[in-house]
Amino acid sequence: MPGNLQTVTASWLRSAASYAFVTYGFFMHGVSHTGPPPTPLTSLLHFLQVLGGGGCPSRDGTLADAQAAGELPEFQIDDVGLERPQDSSNGDWSSTVAMRSAKLAHKAPRDIAAALVAHIAKDAQIERVEVAGPGFVNFYLSTAAGNEIFNTVREQGADFGRSSFGAGQKVQVEYVSANPVGPLHIGHGRWAALGDSLSRILAFAGYEVEREYYVNDHGSQMDVFGHSISKRYLQLIDIMQKRDIDADAAAQVLAEDRNAYVADEDDAHPEQHPFTDEFINSLGGNAYAGDYIVDLGLFFLKNDGEVWADKSEDERMAEFRERGYKMMLESIKNTCHTARSDFDVWFSERSLYVKDDQGKDAVDRALDALDKLGYLYRSDEGALFFRSTDFGDDKDRVLIKTNGEYTYFASDVAYHWNKFQRVDHVIDIWGADHHGYIQRVRSAATALGYPTQFEVLLGQLVNLLRNGVAIRMSKRKGTGIHFDELLAEVGVDATRYTLVSKSSNQMIDFDIEQVKRQDSSNPVYYVQYAHARICSILRRAAGVDLDEAKALGMEAVADKAIGSEVDLGLLSEDAEQALARKLFEFPGLVEGCARDRAPFRITHYIEELAGQFHAFYTVCQVLPSEGRPLDAELSKARLAACDATRRVLAIALDLIGVSAPEAM
Repeated sequence: MPGNLQTVTASWLRSAASYAFVTYGFFMHGVSHTGPPPTPLTSLLHFLQVLGGGGCPSRDGTLADAQAAGELPEFQIDDVGLERPQDSSNGDWSSTVAMRSAKLAHKAPRDIAAALVAHIAKDAQIERVEVAGPGFVNFYLSTAAGNEIFNTVREQGADFGRSSFGAGQKVQVEYVSANPVGPLHIGHGRWAALGDSLSRILAFAGYEVEREYYVNDHGSQMDVFGHSISKRYLQLIDIMQKRDIDADAAAQVLAEDRNAYVADEDDAHPEQHPFTDEFINSLGGNAYAGDYIVDLGLFFLKNDGEVWADKSEDERMAEFRERGYKMMLESIKNTCHTARSDFDVWFSERSLYVKDDQGKDAVDRALDALDKLGYLYRSDEGALFFRSTDFGDDKDRVLIKTNGEYTYFASDVAYHWNKFQRVDHVIDIWGADHHGYIQRVRSAATALGYPTQFEVLLGQLVNLLRNGVAIRMSKRKGTGIHFDELLAEVGVDATRYTLVSKSSNQMIDFDIEQVKRQDSSNPVYYVQYAHARICSILRRAAGVDLDEAKALGMEAVADKAIGSEVDLGLLSEDAEQALARKLFEFPGLVEGCARDRAPFRITHYIEELAGQFHAFYTVCQVLPSEGRPLDAELSKARLAACDATRRVLAIALDLIGVSAPEAM
C-alpha cells in the first residue's frame, strides 16, 4: 500500500460517522488493531481517495480522475459515507458520497455516482460496483475477500476487536458501593455485573480502567447497624436465661419470631412476633431487621460470651459496629469476587475525615476550595450551603447542618474532588432512585473545575420471580434473596448474563427457574451451547478427546483440525456469507458499547451470532461422515469459519464476565 494511500485512508477513517471494514476484518474510526497488517482491498481504498486535496498529500484518486476527465467539476468531499448495508443484496459496502456532494458538484447524484464508478480501479477482490437508487455506490466483494474475516479472526485470536479507541484515557468506574451493613441484594448484583462488564469493554477498547468501590463506612447508618446487633445480642441472652436454653436454641426462637413477623404482612398479629416488634420499637423503628443481624448477635455471643451485657450501650454498640462492619465488608468482597467483579480500589468514606498535620481533613479542604471560589455561604441559622443553583440545580444544598453535622453531600463533594485528581473521567453507576442527586454532584464538579469529567449511569431495579410469580421483598421487613444466594442457586454465568442483558435504564424481570433452564429458550445456555458445539466439532476433526483437548488447548486443536492453508473462496453458501458478515460487525460493536456505555449490546450480538452459526451448521456439512462424503478443502474452510466463530463468542462472553465452556 502506498504511503499516501495509508495517510488518506487513516484520515478518512477518523472522520467517518459510521464503521466499516475497508481491509480484511479491520475496523473503522481510525482504531488501530493488534496483529499483522492486512492485505488492502485496493479498489475500495482507491475509491476512498475522493478526499483528494482535503488533507491528502496526493491528488490521485477516483474523484481527481473524474475531474481530470472533465466529467465532474472541481470540489472536495470530507466524508464518503461508507456503510455496511443491512441487506446484502445492496452490496457488502455502500457509499452515499454522490448524495453528499450533489450541491458541491451541481449535478444529480446518479450522474456523480456513475462518473466515480467509471474511474474506480479494477481489483480482483471486488466482484462489481453498481450505482443504485438515487445515487448509492454499492460494492460487492469477491467471495474470498468477503470471507477473509475468518482468517483475520483466527490470526488475531483473543485480540480481535481490541482497539486504541480510548486512547489510554484513564477512566474510573465506581459501582455497587453498598453500605457495609448487610449482604448485597439483587440490585447491587445488577450494578456488579453492569459495572464490571463495562470496565472490561472499556479496557478492551483502549481505556485505562480503574474499578472502585466506595465504602460508606461513616455516618449514622453505621451506628444503626451497631445498635441493631447490640439489641439482638441482648435478646439472645435474655431468651437463654428465661427459657434455660443454649445460644443456638435462642437464635432459633428469634428466627421463628422473625419469620412470623415477615409472614404477618399487615402486622395484624403482633402476638406472633413479640421479639421482632420489641427489637424494632426499642430502636425507634430505625433498625436493620434482616436475619443476618441475628446471626451476628449469635456470633458475638458464642465468641465473647455475655461479657458485653454489662457494658454501656454506647460501648457495646461501638464494639459490635466495628467488628460487624469488618465482617460485612469481607462478606461483600467475597460475594463480588464470586460474581467475577473484583475492584482495584476500596475507598473508605472514613478516610475523608482523617485529619492531617494541619488539622484538616479531605472534606474540610474540599469545602475550603469551594469557599475560596465564592460558592459557599452561611444561613441565618448557621448552616453551611453550597450555591448549586449557580450551576442549574433547583436549590442550594446543605453541606453542614446547624448542629455542625456534615451531610452526605459534603462527603460526596470531597470524594469526587479526590477522584477527579486521580483519573481523567469518572463514571458512577447509581440506582434510579438517585436521579435527583446527579445535578448537585455535577454542580460541585463544575464549581471545582471539572465540568466534563463526571458521568452517571442510572440503573433500574430487578424484579425477581420464580416461575412467573414475584418473590416478595421488603426493605422494611428485611426480606429478599441475597445476591450470594442467587449466585449459588442460579450460577455465576446465568446470573451475570441475565443482569447485563438489558440497558441499565430498563427494568429486568429475573425469573430464577427460567434462567436455570438448560435448553434453547434460555439465552445464556443457547450461546454457551454454540461455543461448546464448535469445540466438539473441532475435537472430532482433530481426532482428540476432551481430556486431550484440554491438555492441548483449543487453539492447538483448531490448528490440528484445519492446517495452515485454507481456501476461503469455497465458502459461497448464503449461510457462510451471513456468518462472515456477522463477524465483521464485532469490532464496531465493541467501540459502540464503550462509547455508549452499553454492555447489553454484547448479549444481543452473541445471541444473533449463535443463531447464525446454528443456521450455518444446519445447512452446511462441516465434517465428512459415513455415506456423506465431503471435499477435504471445503471441510477445512468450514472448520475455519467454525473456529473464527468460536473465538468471537469466547471474546464476547469474556467481555461480560461469562465463561465459554468447551463441553456441555
